[in-house]
Amino acid sequence: MKTEYQLVVIGAGPAGMAAAQAAAQQGVEVALFDEQAQPGGQIYRQVDASPLDDVALLGKDYSLGKPLVQAFRGAHLDYFPSSSLWYLDKTLQLGILRDGVSHSVKAQKVILAGGAQERPMPIPGWQLPGVMGAGAAQILLKSAAMLPEDGVVFAGNGPLLLLLAWQYLRAGVVIKAILDISPRGSRLKAMRHMPQALAASDYLWKGLSLMLSIKLAAVPWYKHASHLQAEGEGCLQAVSFHSGGKQHRLETELLLLHQGVVPALHLAQAADCALQWNPQQQCWQAVRDRWGQSSTPNVYIAGDGASIGGARAAHLDGKLVGLQVAHDCSLLEAARRDRLAKPVFAARDRHLAIRPFLDACYPPAQDMLVPADDTMVCRCEEVSAGTVREVVEIGCRGPNQVKAFTRCGMGPCQGRFCASTVEQIIAHERGVGVEAVGRYSVRPPLKPVTLGQLAASSEAELEIEHD
Repeated sequence: MKTEYQLVVIGAGPAGMAAAQAAAQQGVEVALFDEQAQPGGQIYRQVDASPLDDVALLGKDYSLGKPLVQAFRGAHLDYFPSSSLWYLDKTLQLGILRDGVSHSVKAQKVILAGGAQERPMPIPGWQLPGVMGAGAAQILLKSAAMLPEDGVVFAGNGPLLLLLAWQYLRAGVVIKAILDISPRGSRLKAMRHMPQALAASDYLWKGLSLMLSIKLAAVPWYKHASHLQAEGEGCLQAVSFHSGGKQHRLETELLLLHQGVVPALHLAQAADCALQWNPQQQCWQAVRDRWGQSSTPNVYIAGDGASIGGARAAHLDGKLVGLQVAHDCSLLEAARRDRLAKPVFAARDRHLAIRPFLDACYPPAQDMLVPADDTMVCRCEEVSAGTVREVVEIGCRGPNQVKAFTRCGMGPCQGRFCASTVEQIIAHERGVGVEAVGRYSVRPPLKPVTLGQLAASSEAELEIEHD
């Protein structure tokens, strides 16, 4: 069993697959660890082993992942699926949980390609069974061919919401309504980015096509929806909201929420990487150079785990980071690296050209960023927005103080789905920017691990995946 690698890549999404493959092609000794049983990440989940009878209903973009996965499977590297990273520090010591056993691995260099997560969309009642994220619903569709039988209401905004609605329509699912939370004037504000966005006109046409298909299906579309509330006793029964100057109430047993995605930063924080606030995307992102090098030596970050750019941009970004690692391992001269990277940079920049338009077009709504007092912020520990405000009023200045006073962020998700809301509430109450508030600190274990799994660590060997 190898206990040390030149390069360890975390995550087998578009960025991780490309980074691992690019580095391995230049002679770097690579190990890739991924939580999922199959490569592809969230975007290309199960792409080469789909349970769907008709994969075409997911759209042409999904099929783009198949050749990427096939190329990755043919790369000369050690691939460990179904493996969770529970420990990582800036010395690049890793704790890997696989087959119920913890393994210790040392890396000379690490590429973090953990991707993105859905931005939390806290509304009153979102803890009820029957309320879930659109991203989670899409995972069920891709991995288990699961579809709702009794119709669904979508609430939020952003490309993923439109895509999943379109996929559901193609699969015969009844969409009772779309509640668009985009603020008034956001589309108009986005138009100033249109000249730049035209460089990625295929994204614009795709978006228009999705919207037209949904409109032609006569799906009720409520604009500028606000004051959303999930209602029900024990489970979801209805959703109420304001739109067009009126109060509305729709009966439904399934409500899918979505207002964009943000980088998943737990791994970057564990490695002590510096973060910076992105006001356009209203989220934190990792500080890195054009080649993916973070502020922590020998730690690189690729794809949406660094900043949100989408699957195709992430794949190209991963290639660039892989080339840089090969260069830093003295296996690729700078001149050749630059020649190989030039067309990749150009292609990545084209895909990223759409981002300013999308960010302006689909901003998160203010009442979702800073929810009302009766809204549950931390569903793990059942802490409300009102409770967070109370401790801020008595002097808590940042998320870690709020955590100490309320246990908000101490649950199983370790703050992944309440951190951004807590930060926004603190900033709003203090009258400062979110960048002045800071983030939750991150401590191991990054994923749950038992004493038995730790005790068995010295007795087990990692089995390399071979195709």
